[in-house]
Amino acid sequence: MSEKVVLITGASSGIGKALAEAYSKFGYNLILAARNLEELEQNKNDLEINGSKILLHRTDVTKDEDCLQLINTAISKFNKIDILINNAGISQRSLAKNTKIEVDRQIMDVNYFGSICITKYALPHMIRSKNGHIVVISSIVGKFGFPLRSGYAASKHALGGYFESLRAELHKENIDVTIVFPGRIKTNISLNALTQDGTKYEKMDDGQAQGVSAVKCANSIIQSIKKKKKEVIIGGKETNLIHIKRFLPSLFYKIIQNIKPV
Repeated sequence: MSEKVVLITGASSGIGKALAEAYSKFGYNLILAARNLEELEQNKNDLEINGSKILLHRTDVTKDEDCLQLINTAISKFNKIDILINNAGISQRSLAKNTKIEVDRQIMDVNYFGSICITKYALPHMIRSKNGHIVVISSIVGKFGFPLRSGYAASKHALGGYFESLRAELHKENIDVTIVFPGRIKTNISLNALTQDGTKYEKMDDGQAQGVSAVKCANSIIQSIKKKKKEVIIGGKETNLIHIKRFLPSLFYKIIQNIKPV
């Protein structure tokens, strides 16, 4: 496994950090990207214990030049990317009517355009080698709308449409695409979520605090990648809303209108 190369964005905390820790135990070589290089460096020594070669890269996925430099650096170092995990993202805690348009654009830039920009730069290398697996971390609100998440849900819906289309286009190139729909995962995502004016929410949601651990989520993602699943839903009872919407839509709308948003 030591020759396998995995690139993870948003790797400094949460699901991204847990994925890096899990893959390092398998001996995979890792390219870890995040805006906070200092946090990445704090984790590097622990990851290298298992023999993995670790490349850290300060990356703002909203900047095209950062995305291009990340891919070029990865290819220069390892000559390939076997698995690309688009994990970088930001959430939201604000009513649509109060949210500044700049905040909606920021969420879309990070969650949607950041993922497709990284993917576009990695694709030529994967196509040339006829090998690769592209993973994108969406959300269960990529399946349905939810109060206080209008911009966030929109960005995650957009990811589904883009990467489903990409999967259909790449089926003859030996490149797989997996879309992950996590529910409540115990990370700092609510702390860093944007409010109506773009400031951080800085609160831990009750549901988030009691959610599935990032380690368990990461392990489920890795197993899904191994099995080349097209989609995977991870979480607790909140994921039932996906099935309720499909089979009992009138009940779904009643629940969603009365549910506690956070």
